[in-house]
Amino acid sequence: MSLLLAPWTRLSLLVVLLVSAGVCVVLYEPQRLLSEGWPPGLPLGTAVLLFAVAYGLCTAAFVPRPLLNLGAGAVFGAQFGLAAAVAGTVLGAGIAFGLGRAMGQDALRPLLRGRWLKAADGQLSRHGFRSMLAVRIFPGVPFAAANYIAAVSRCGWLPFLTATAIGTVPNTAAYVIAGGSASSPTSPAFLASFGFIAVSGLLAGVVAWRKRHRLAAAPAVPAAGMPPQPTPVVTGFTQGP
Repeated sequence: MSLLLAPWTRLSLLVVLLVSAGVCVVLYEPQRLLSEGWPPGLPLGTAVLLFAVAYGLCTAAFVPRPLLNLGAGAVFGAQFGLAAAVAGTVLGAGIAFGLGRAMGQDALRPLLRGRWLKAADGQLSRHGFRSMLAVRIFPGVPFAAANYIAAVSRCGWLPFLTATAIGTVPNTAAYVIAGGSASSPTSPAFLASFGFIAVSGLLAGVVAWRKRHRLAAAPAVPAAGMPPQPTPVVTGFTQGP
């Protein structure tokens, strides 16, 4: 029992689970079922709920969210499609966060030694809501990667899920509207949503570039519990032979 509860054993199981999920996505393409094979005749509320559950499971299995958002708009339109997509996004993020927290945190936290990793961990641990909100609004970090990075940090459940629910609305809405109006690509709704997607992607690149150079220029921080090293004093005298 102790071997099964060991941190590296749980991490290995998580890796196997995620690889298996990725292989299933490549082989079976479950995202196509959401837009092409949806059962007809379902009540609208039931269909939206089932779509949200399927959406969450697909995102946890690394299906790209833009494809799911386009499908939500094509199936339900802007209003109900956005509700289904946001609910599915929060569900998928919660599944990934829970898996990463339960099966990977204990093994990976001791490995956070690089400057960038320590900086990301510090931001998520101290300012979970604000940091996750920025990540979700400016989607420079892949959705699944952000979920597991947050899980390894000490970010709390409530800040993580709340920031995900709020921060993903603008970008999700743009894709849902684009999916709902894809049949008329010259319509104002489609052009506005496509423009928003392009501008948000450009802003994400700019923010990532500025953060990269800011981290590169930041001075090294001593490890926790280690006093700073004294600066050597250089005098004008030389030692004798």
